[in-house]
Formats: sequence, structure tokens, C-alpha cells
Amino acid sequence: MASIRDILNNLARDYAIAWSSGDAEDVARFFAPDGQIIINRGEPHIGRDAIIEMVRGFHAEFSNLEVRCDMFRWAGSHAIFVKTMEGHHSETGNQVVVRGWEEWDLTPEHKVQSSMGWFDMEDFHRQITGS
Repeated sequence: MASIRDILNNLARDYAIAWSSGDAEDVARFFAPDGQIIINRGEPHIGRDAIIEMVRGFHAEFSNLEVRCDMFRWAGSHAIFVKTMEGHHSETGNQVVVRGWEEWDLTPEHKVQSSMGWFDMEDFHRQITGS
């Protein structure tokens, strides 16, 4: 039987792989059916269908998006997924590298119930426009 450490480290690794795969449904499977993600205090994307649409938006903007897990820590049912996102913007062609993190509340089945994501939006837009 796998340890909780192995289960959660594999969760973080596989989540990054899912984001990098270009398959939004793979990403949504990491969330509880009624799970949600909020990015930079924006509007919540609630439920797997809404999460799929949000992820598709990122993939449309960055068809070669790669997400790397830089660090992962947890305490009980709360975790932090520190990441680097990298890809070329579909309209400008500019390479964009953004670092950020997601704070997760996990279900007993190790699904993400809620994710609060953070990254520097100003830097993100500067890289997209090349200014």
C-alpha cells in the first residue's frame, strides 16, 4: 500500500503532466465533481465542466503549455502546489514563463475540492505583449 507521501507526491506530478498534456478533461479529473478553482481572486470556476472550459482557455492561448511542479507540500487535507508555466502565446508568439502556486483543499479521496491559484498577472501580460 502506498504511503500518503507517495500518493500526494504522485498527485502533484500527475497534475502537472495533465496540464502539459493539452487535455482539459485530464486536468478536471483531479478535482472533486463540485470542486472549484479561483485564480488571482477572480471568478470561481465551479464544477468539472467549468474547470474544463477554463483549462481549454489556457491551452488555446498556449498550445505548447508546459507546467512543472517546482515544490509540493501538504499538511493534513491542505496542500500547496508551486509551479512554473511556460509556453508560446498563440497570437504574439512570445515565450511566456510564469511562476505561481495553487493552494488546495483536498477531499479524503485526494481530489481537489478547492484551489486558490496565484501568479503575477502584470508580468504575464508584459511577456505576452513583449513590452
